Amino acid sequence: MTGQPSQSTLAHIFVNGQSRSTHAATLAELLAELGYLEGEVATALNGTFVPRGRRAEVQLALNDAIEIVAPRQGG
Repeated sequence: MTGQPSQSTLAHIFVNGQSRSTHAATLAELLAELGYLEGEVATALNGTFVPRGRRAEVQLALNDAIEIVAPRQGG
């Protein structure tokens, strides 16, 4: 067992410090599931920055920690 979820597997991960379950297999799928598909966000997986172009190839595993940061306007 690789620890990677499949489409039918419910995986336990952490998003911005909050525990959640997901069927997403990749970081791109998770962002779409959370409604960030069109938004401009920065992402990190287990403390390592993940560029937008790599999100579809980054596989999620059980207990991964994902950080999603949206830019803010104002100052």
